[in-house]
Amino acid sequence: MRMLSHLLHRMVRVGTLDVIDAHGRAHRFSGAPGPKVGIRLHDPKLHYRLGLFPRLAAGEAYMDGTLTIENSDLYDFIDLCALNYAGYADHPVIKGTHALAWLARPLLQFNPVPRARRNVAHHYDLSDELYALFLDNDLQYSCAYFMQPDEGLDQAQENKKRHIAAKLLLKPGMKVLDIGCGWGGLALFLAERCDVEVLGVTLSEHQFANAQQRAAAKGLEGRVRFQLIDYREVEGRFDRVVSVGMFEHVGVPHYRAFFDKVRALLEDDGVALLHSIGCMSGPHVIDPWIDKYIFPGGYIPGLSEVLPRVERSGLYATDIELLYPHYADTLRVWRARFLANRARAAELYDERFCRMWEYYLVCAEIAFRRLNHMVFQMQLTRDPFVVPPTRDYIVENERNLRPARPRLVPDRAAS
Repeated sequence: MRMLSHLLHRMVRVGTLDVIDAHGRAHRFSGAPGPKVGIRLHDPKLHYRLGLFPRLAAGEAYMDGTLTIENSDLYDFIDLCALNYAGYADHPVIKGTHALAWLARPLLQFNPVPRARRNVAHHYDLSDELYALFLDNDLQYSCAYFMQPDEGLDQAQENKKRHIAAKLLLKPGMKVLDIGCGWGGLALFLAERCDVEVLGVTLSEHQFANAQQRAAAKGLEGRVRFQLIDYREVEGRFDRVVSVGMFEHVGVPHYRAFFDKVRALLEDDGVALLHSIGCMSGPHVIDPWIDKYIFPGGYIPGLSEVLPRVERSGLYATDIELLYPHYADTLRVWRARFLANRARAAELYDERFCRMWEYYLVCAEIAFRRLNHMVFQMQLTRDPFVVPPTRDYIVENERNLRPARPRLVPDRAAS
């Protein structure tokens, strides 16, 4: 317990953490007035593992049931840890393991096509019913856009799709590529609302099959197609390219190739929209538990890592918007829905999986509330003069996208 005690004494600067170790002994770690949380350890090995590899060991211990929460809940525990992150990061042992993780970054983010397929299958080829337990009716697995505090998840996800469509400056008959199309919701929305032709590509077999079924059910097979291929394998030119929630799986070593490919796929007067999670504090290393259990090969970039690759590709970033609270609020709703349907999730998988999924949703939400995570939307063009000179068109296009037959503000090239 000595190593863990040393870490916690230095880490807890706000609030109180009560720990009952595996031998039944009580320890208290306190700082300035703040929240109070208790945990109990049920395996003596945790005394060492939590002291040396706290982020990985804490998640695994919660999954295995060898770390339980006392007189509070998981959210309170993770929130207290995040509140004291500065003290954690300042510990010499943590600095050392962080330095080793930094050296391993290129290897962890190396994502050739075969590895990318395996990484996608690990997360996205779980049961579609699992995702239906906590997502909205359209299965949007990315940040919603809450325009009013009391909006429900379905409306907030509708807002998100309209917000993206507005920035794409769509006109009837355009050809659109959706990179990482998920279950096809955005592609179907664009085809229905904006009268465009959409090709959606994904590496998830489950999402691909589901998206095809949804297009057939809506009678949109003629305007929406889906392919089970990597974005690097797409050929042709498109008036518009959109990618939502996929860029987190590309990896920094592949950013230049990603933006080079987007540029090659765009028509000369084309517009692209990239929607991705980002980190406001710049380059970092991925959480080891998230990498091992949730998103292998994933990475949350800083804008300082993205913009240089955009510039070198010959693309122009014509609009960048940062969305701060929206994903935290989205994850809060997802977590509440998952917990309400936890019994069914346990039937689909087991209790260990449910604890893993709850831990993931809590950690993700708190990352947006406490640890500098945000979402950015980046509009990209080959020619900066194809988009309007002010952002007023976004609000107007969003408003016009409410009806079934929208009236879109034309781009400057068409005026």
